[in-house]
Amino acid sequence: MGENASFWESLIYAHPTCTTWKQEAEGSIYHLASILFVVGFMGGSGFFGLLYVFSLLGLGFLCSSVWAWLDVCAADIFSWNFILFGICFVQFIYVTYQVRSVSFDREFQELYSTLFQPLGISLTVYRKIVLCCDAEVVTLEKEHCYAMQGKTPIDKLSLLVSGRIRVTVDGEFLHYIFPLQFLDSPEWDSLRPTEEGIFQVTLTAETDCRYVAWRRKKLYLLFAKHRFISRLFSILIGSDIAEKLYALNDRVHVGKGFRYDIRLPNFYHVSLPETPPVRPSHHLQRGSPRRKLTGVTNCGSFSTQ
Repeated sequence: MGENASFWESLIYAHPTCTTWKQEAEGSIYHLASILFVVGFMGGSGFFGLLYVFSLLGLGFLCSSVWAWLDVCAADIFSWNFILFGICFVQFIYVTYQVRSVSFDREFQELYSTLFQPLGISLTVYRKIVLCCDAEVVTLEKEHCYAMQGKTPIDKLSLLVSGRIRVTVDGEFLHYIFPLQFLDSPEWDSLRPTEEGIFQVTLTAETDCRYVAWRRKKLYLLFAKHRFISRLFSILIGSDIAEKLYALNDRVHVGKGFRYDIRLPNFYHVSLPETPPVRPSHHLQRGSPRRKLTGVTNCGSFSTQ
C-alpha cells in the first residue's frame, strides 16, 4: 500500500501546479481546431455520417498540427496530431471508395428508397441482397405468364418493380399483384427449405412488367450467413401475404348477401352487390394461403345453415 501511495503521490505532485496563467489567448488556429472537433463529433451514422466525421476531425487535427508547429513549437504535439490527421484522411478515402462501390442502377436505387431505406436497412446490407439476385431486373412482356398452374416449379422468390400481375386459378380471377409486392410469397411460405413444389395458380402480366428474382437455394444460403436479412425477408413476406389475404377477403362470400371476414370468423358483413363471389377451388397447394382463402366459402356456407 505504501508503494502504491507513493506512486500516486509522485504522479500527482511531481509537477507543480500552475501558479501563473498566460495572459494572452492561443492563436486563432487552435480555436478553429477546437471548433472543428466539436462540430465533427456531431456527425451521424452511415456512410455519409462517417464522411462528415472523418473530414471535420481530419481538418481539426491538421489545424492542431499547424498550431503545434507555429505557436507551441513542440515536436511531440505536432507529431501526434499529424498522425491522427493521416489516419482520418485514410479513413475518409476508404469510406469514399465504399460509397462509390455501393452504387446501383436506377430501379434498384428506387427500390431501396421506397422499400428498404424506410426500414433502416443500410446500403451495405442492401448490397448483399442485390448481389444475391445478380443485380438483374427481369422483363415480363404483356400477357406473358410468370407461372402456370400445375406446371411451373417454385424455385425462386420475385418482387414486382413495375407493372401489374393477374393471379388466376382454373380461369377464375383471384387478385392483382402490384409493384413492391412479391409474386410468389404464398408459395414461398408454404414450403420448407428442403421441399419442392409447383405453382397452383397462374400469374399473367396485364402490362409490361419488371421484377427482381432471387433463386431459392441462393437466397437460403444468404439467410444462413446473415440472420438479420432472414428476419427482414420474413417480415416482408408475412406483410405481403397479409395484403393478399385481405384482397381475397373482399371477394369471398358466404351466401345470403353476407361477406366472410378473415379477421372476425364469427361475424359477417353485408357484401357489396357489385362484387361477385369467388367459387371454391380444391386444386390449390396444401398449406398455401391462397388455398385457405378460396376454401373459406364452404366453411362460411356451412356455418350459416
